[in-house]
Amino acid sequence: MPHATVSPFTAIDSHAHVFNRGLSLAAERRYAPTYDAPLDDYLAMLAGHGFSHGVLVQPSFLGTDNRYLLAALNSASRQLRGVVMLERDADRASLEQMHQAGVRGVRLNLMGQALPDLRDAAWRPLLEHIAALGWHVELHRQVADIPALVNALNPYGVKIVIDHFGRPDARLGLGQPGFAEMLTLGGQGRVWVKVSGIYRLGGSATQNLLFARQALGMLEAHYGADRLLWGSDWPHTQHESVVNFTGVVEQFEALGCSTALRQALLVDTARALFDFQ
Repeated sequence: MPHATVSPFTAIDSHAHVFNRGLSLAAERRYAPTYDAPLDDYLAMLAGHGFSHGVLVQPSFLGTDNRYLLAALNSASRQLRGVVMLERDADRASLEQMHQAGVRGVRLNLMGQALPDLRDAAWRPLLEHIAALGWHVELHRQVADIPALVNALNPYGVKIVIDHFGRPDARLGLGQPGFAEMLTLGGQGRVWVKVSGIYRLGGSATQNLLFARQALGMLEAHYGADRLLWGSDWPHTQHESVVNFTGVVEQFEALGCSTALRQALLVDTARALFDFQ
């Protein structure tokens, strides 16, 4: 039964996951959940915190089996958009069907993986399909490797979204390898950054928040508010015992955003990027 139409736009959570323990898991994975994170729980979480819309991202432990995510999109199509994971040989017809369901991006979760050669001709058909549909490629990888990945994708003309501040290490500060180079990518106009996963930045809670404040200021200066968006990363896989949705909202509030930046992070950027009508 489809969920009711939701309006107006109060806030958009641009990064969350839904799953249950009964789903088939990817053969190669770093993590497997011991609990369920169903759509109804997520929608209730959004409503309880004043969010009207959300974006579901395929979790890495489900690999390229996107059926659960697509079913969630179909049941709340006006409220949700999606980011899938795909095999490199995925065909255009499959992507077009996913587009109709609300998919607007493809995630490359490269944490703990060998880096792919995105310049290889074998990637061209998929990346050209993504570009033609107006989708983006979402990169999840440590910041030191982000600039090279973005530069490899540039010839295809795709939009690029960098996950979780680029996954820097808060303990290493703004001068760590890759961070300054990532800032320069803001001038290209086709790169966005998710201000999310503060608790994944490698330091203590205090270190992570201090770094996030500093990094956000630099990102706003180099990218502009219209290339930055916020995500909860619910249900906070591998960090469930120390953070929840309320906690990440509190972390966001502690960033001390201006009114204009807040509007961009919570509504305007995601609404445009994910083609919310």
